[in-house]
Amino acid sequence: MQTVNGARPDPLLGRASIAQRIEQFGVVAVIRLKDPAKLRAVVDALADGGVRALEVTMTVPRAVEMIRALAPTLPDGFLLGAGTVTDVATARAVIDAGATFVVGPVFRPDVIGACHERGVPAMPGCFSPTEILAAHEAGADIVKVFPATMLGPQYIRDVRAPLPQVKLMPTGGVTLDNAGDWIRAGAVAVGIGSALVDTKAIEEGRFDAIMTNARRVVANVSAARSQKSG
Repeated sequence: MQTVNGARPDPLLGRASIAQRIEQFGVVAVIRLKDPAKLRAVVDALADGGVRALEVTMTVPRAVEMIRALAPTLPDGFLLGAGTVTDVATARAVIDAGATFVVGPVFRPDVIGACHERGVPAMPGCFSPTEILAAHEAGADIVKVFPATMLGPQYIRDVRAPLPQVKLMPTGGVTLDNAGDWIRAGAVAVGIGSALVDTKAIEEGRFDAIMTNARRVVANVSAARSQKSG
């Protein structure tokens, strides 16, 4: 989705197409940077490694300003989203800054509504099957299963057995090596933070390590999808 001088995304391009691209990519990098000045180098490393979607969390200092500055300069086809969004005001602010998708740690129906008003996918965080179905029925484009650290891929398989219509993206507990396990279990994508966006590597300026991590997780997701279709 294109932005113009950091302005909010064009809703005519459609939130469904953005959600579909997230599914196609299969990996959403979650970033919590101490040094916002290094964000662009991280984006370039991720893109070079094949990861095409990045979620900047609101726990990052001046996150909205970072999104506004970065949005017009992204590589072609790269999606920039906002994470840890828990209220309508913040959802509107990040969308106006150029975020093309919005992720939350919790399920807030009014946040979903605010995102859809602007033509942007909403990806609320849910834990239980009841929450997951409620979010889906409220219009969630993809449901973030969070925290997935305590659950494991079998949980995705178990939830989708009675609820095959839901689109799930586990976040927390996803690693470079087990990302494919979540995909094989039925997740449409995975959210992955420190295992991919290595804080120490960023601090030391070793962005090649980020690229290597990206290639590894993308390869594992791709292999898992090939096994499912084969």
